[in-house]
Amino acid sequence: MTLVDVHAHFLTEEYVAAAVRAGHRVPDGMPGWPRWSAGEHLALMDAHGIDRAMLSVSSPGVYFGDDVRARVLARQVNAAASSLAESRPDRFGFLAALPLPDLDGALAEAGHALDELGASGVVVLTNAAGRYPGDPRLEPLWRSLDERAAAVLLHPTSPPNWRDVALDRPRPLMEFLFDGVRAVGDLVLSGVLARYPRIRFVVGDAGSVLPLLASRLELLADDGVRLASQLGSLWSDLGTSGVWPSVTDRVVYGSGFCFTPADAVARQLARLDAAAADWRAVTTANAARLFDGVTASAAGPPA
Repeated sequence: MTLVDVHAHFLTEEYVAAAVRAGHRVPDGMPGWPRWSAGEHLALMDAHGIDRAMLSVSSPGVYFGDDVRARVLARQVNAAASSLAESRPDRFGFLAALPLPDLDGALAEAGHALDELGASGVVVLTNAAGRYPGDPRLEPLWRSLDERAAAVLLHPTSPPNWRDVALDRPRPLMEFLFDGVRAVGDLVLSGVLARYPRIRFVVGDAGSVLPLLASRLELLADDGVRLASQLGSLWSDLGTSGVWPSVTDRVVYGSGFCFTPADAVARQLARLDAAAADWRAVTTANAARLFDGVTASAAGPPA
């Protein structure tokens, strides 16, 4: 087995219950919450040659309008993820959830998860209650993560105006892609990428449309060539596209399981196997660089 999955999700009963109480009975317009267990996840990994998965909480994240409750929920899910990684260090690592847009809570939780729980990085939604990554109020977080040269999975979520644009369709179908591009564009145009070059941003799901964004920046933005070149510093995961890109030095594999069903993961992998014979080796080598030496045969969570 030679594959590292950097974009894989897990659920706890407490997390789902908290989300449902907050009104997320159908997360991002999907039919309902998927089932998840460590055993089912390992079975999927074994079936498809995935040796190691970096677990994270997906959209809608842990913030449901109350800062204190979001801090408590983030601490709970990160402790659960850390326990999973400790119980199967050969198979699981994790990326910590942050209670954004609560900046102080996010700073505290990032430090706790990275320094004490053994997190491999953090996950940040493309917008947190309408606050996009270029918002000046988030500068202290980016500064802290840059000092750590942290890995940050930029995970798509529903846009603030999803009721106006989603047309009652599940938001992961299209709106996640659009919000991902919006967030990446904000990182570039706000100067975050230039100011904090040590952060290793991984663009979840929307990576396949980055070449289009680069082309538009080059043509339409002031100093567009320089801005577009900054996109080359981003990592991207293959997400649910199953499309093998032409530039592969910062591409990693992400299944999206458990929100991406097992049969869809199988179809995604079949597409990739047909598209490029060496894609597993390439993405696994890239994951080792992204996470400072972690490979499919790693004995424990990365430092």
